Amino acid sequence: MDPIFLQIGNFTIAWYGVLITLGIVAGVWVGTRMARERGLNVDLFNDMILWMIVWGLVGARLVFVATSWNQFENIPFPRVLLDIVNLRQGGISIHGGLIGGILVMLYYARRKGMDFYRYADLCVPGVAFGIIGGRIGNIMNGTDTVGRVTGWPIGFQWPASARAFHDGMCIKNANPDMDLSQYCQQIGGQLVMTAPVHFTQLYGVIIGIILSVAAYFWLRSRIPGWAFWQFWLWYSVLRAGWEETFRLNPLTIKTYLNQGLDAPGIGLLTDTQLISIPLIIVSVWMLIRLRRKGAPVQTTPAEITA
Repeated sequence: MDPIFLQIGNFTIAWYGVLITLGIVAGVWVGTRMARERGLNVDLFNDMILWMIVWGLVGARLVFVATSWNQFENIPFPRVLLDIVNLRQGGISIHGGLIGGILVMLYYARRKGMDFYRYADLCVPGVAFGIIGGRIGNIMNGTDTVGRVTGWPIGFQWPASARAFHDGMCIKNANPDMDLSQYCQQIGGQLVMTAPVHFTQLYGVIIGIILSVAAYFWLRSRIPGWAFWQFWLWYSVLRAGWEETFRLNPLTIKTYLNQGLDAPGIGLLTDTQLISIPLIIVSVWMLIRLRRKGAPVQTTPAEITA
């Protein structure tokens, strides 16, 4: 895997940023088209999307740093400040990005008087496309969102080209949840992690594809907010129940850990899983409320003038 998409001298462009950008662009195109079809304010939507991207990235990075502080705590000051704001090597929280984007929408709903749910629904495809692009970017990086060592047949053997992944995982970690150094070997004068792991980046790509397809059906509903809360529900279920279960993250509450060459490679419970539990509950509750409320009555011109 090569994380570099383009390099001109010392200037480089990473696949990670390129792929996320493509996902966002595709989502904006779909959202703009739907806004026009639904008679919404296209200019307002595009203006809002610009600020959602900016503050979404800020929120995504801040939450990642807060929940992955172990990656930064040993970096000396002031270099740690540069590493915190450096997005070129990946490292963002999708939940943080969603929170940043939602805060922007709430601001527009309050200041511009827009219908929050009608516009929020239009953002669902873009977020799903962004998940796909981001996780493919993680694969190209070879070091982000790695999985736990597993003895299951689906275990993925990272190629020798993923040196950054090997080097990072072969450093002795005081946290037993994260320590994979026992699975490393000295090859060609370099420590290389040779054990099969869960291909959690690919799991994330598949989740993004599932959400993209599902969004098509959610958006057929005439109930404002239906696609928005369906996305939160199923992203939380799939992320916490599938991807995060096999991902190499520290366990906030050490409920269950079973990883190794003769083990499934499962860890419970991480920060993301704990965050997902209330999100799932709130999403189900909101969907029940929206269904009971039903779709708003569509008034015709004749009814308006009557």
